[in-house]
Amino acid sequence: MSLPPPSVSMIWSRLKNRPVQYFLDVSVLSGAFLVAYAVRFDFHVSAETFRHALAQLPLVVLLQFAALSAFGAYAFIWKYVGLAETLVFSRAALAATVPLVVMRLALPETLQDYRIPLSIIVMDACLGFGGVLSLRMLRRFMWERWERGAHASDGVEKKRVLLVGAGRAGVLALREILGRGDAELNVRGFVDDDPAKQDSVIQGVRVLGTTGELAGLVRHLAIDEVVITIVRAPRKAIRRIVRVCEEIPVRVRIMPGIWEILQGDVEVSSIRDVQIEDLLGRDPVTLDEEELRRFLVGSVVMVTGAGGSIGSELARQVARLGPRQLLLVERAEFALFDVDREIRRRWPDSRPVAVVADVGDEARMRRVFEDHRPQIILHAAAHKHVPLMEANASEAIRNNVLATARLGTLAGEYGVDVFVMISTDKAVRPTSVMGASKRVAELVVQDLDRRYRTRFVAVRFGNVLGSAGSVIPIFREQIRNGGPVTITHPDMVRFFMTIPEASQLVLQAGAMGGGGEVFVLDMGEPVRIVDLAHEMITLSGLKPNEDIEVVFTGIRPGEKLYEEMGTDEENVAPTGKPKILIGKIRTSPPDVVERALAKLHRLAEDGGEDAIRRFLMELLPDARLGGAAPLVKAVASGASKSPGGAAVA
Repeated sequence: MSLPPPSVSMIWSRLKNRPVQYFLDVSVLSGAFLVAYAVRFDFHVSAETFRHALAQLPLVVLLQFAALSAFGAYAFIWKYVGLAETLVFSRAALAATVPLVVMRLALPETLQDYRIPLSIIVMDACLGFGGVLSLRMLRRFMWERWERGAHASDGVEKKRVLLVGAGRAGVLALREILGRGDAELNVRGFVDDDPAKQDSVIQGVRVLGTTGELAGLVRHLAIDEVVITIVRAPRKAIRRIVRVCEEIPVRVRIMPGIWEILQGDVEVSSIRDVQIEDLLGRDPVTLDEEELRRFLVGSVVMVTGAGGSIGSELARQVARLGPRQLLLVERAEFALFDVDREIRRRWPDSRPVAVVADVGDEARMRRVFEDHRPQIILHAAAHKHVPLMEANASEAIRNNVLATARLGTLAGEYGVDVFVMISTDKAVRPTSVMGASKRVAELVVQDLDRRYRTRFVAVRFGNVLGSAGSVIPIFREQIRNGGPVTITHPDMVRFFMTIPEASQLVLQAGAMGGGGEVFVLDMGEPVRIVDLAHEMITLSGLKPNEDIEVVFTGIRPGEKLYEEMGTDEENVAPTGKPKILIGKIRTSPPDVVERALAKLHRLAEDGGEDAIRRFLMELLPDARLGGAAPLVKAVASGASKSPGGAAVA
């Protein structure tokens, strides 16, 4: 934990800004040395001995002061001095003690003034460095007492809270709450299910019981809020705690996830309301960081659709891993402006380049390839809204199929190393033009992999939480407006994944792909949309069908009751990487793909929407286009699961 030696300018700046601290440290070090002499001689120090002590004092204090500065003791903010900083003071004590011991053993008796007794050296080190550390601890203690007292007397009544989770995250949250008088929280205790932690005391706060005793503790202590401080809590546990708190009732809040904290987006004490993402999201993804860095570090990476929900998160994940250059390709200029500004602020070393372009514009994209020579392409640009694409089939073909084919061909011609296309679960047995267009794009990518040295892969996944146009932002807006919350069908089921999780797994799949694969992300358990709506209404402090009405509107054209990640025929199998599966997806002969692209181009130019649907069903035998998906009673009664974790009839 030692810090690099400070420069001359840094030392001068500290001398100007911290005179009181230096004066106190020198006083403590000087006093400790004299006390060590007094103890050594049973407080009967002769005049001769005292003269030796005074002669040795400047050298000893100078060595100790230099050691403190060299090891970074003056770089710490005293308000945050804790156990971690004691190691620095210990190292500084050792560094100052060693030369004194060497002088004692090596110098002749004629240099008596510089031969300090070993017992005094040891006592002085303990007293001196213990004293300067105690000064900082005392100062922190007094500051915290003053802060609490100042804010306690400002007339603001603090909320009485219980912290659920006495682990590392809970301790971090408690420490910051106690260190901030303006937190407006009065922590009354911890609740934790670990038997070993019961009745233990952490930072002066006791573990009062388990989550099973939560209701009684809330009533007995008149608790205003329950705060969940378990970073890796299983989502079932969070759901259980939320439901218990709803029944009491008491407001339940949650500490930000550890990923948000490490990214610097929030502080530990930025406690917020529980959101639906906390109940649906899953445990953090375990990534092979070494493989990802080998994949991305030093490469020119192009992200298409960089202004979208997935594209922008892909750009963030790539930027933090150290590419040589990051190309942000997007045709929506304001979305591109936002993500470019964020990347430049947070990861300037990624050298982002904002490229306003339509990936289907071959001439424009060829110029981009000429100028920047991308080595890795993450192709997220696509039309994804099912009902909109159902009404605009030709545009779905232009953007999702033909633009992918043009971009992939350029990637092959310019020797790109890896081309990763973002696909969708709606490509499995498609019932919509959007899903069918992405299935054709998968066939295109597989065909391109046969024709070029570039490794072409596709990655399928389902809905991402909070993405633009997805159900969760729509529900939030409907609840905010007082309802009703509209759902197409009571048995509608979907898979959900967080945007960061999906983006990280896409990168992992791209790094491990050999070419020609269609990877499938394990989406976990399916969620009934009606349950999702009820939970979101409840988390808003309202009651479903009392405060907010839930209305069923009927399945829209192209929608399925359920989604699949793969079929039995596709033989989805594990890859050895967590949450990444591989589908043995049926390919099409090269001449079939080539003729299909030519015909789709003609149909898209002619604007023949019905003709496009008919041809897609000819090309994809398992496609069922032209209306809403049939109702499948297996979904309502509990569908079985395919190897990819999808519900199937």
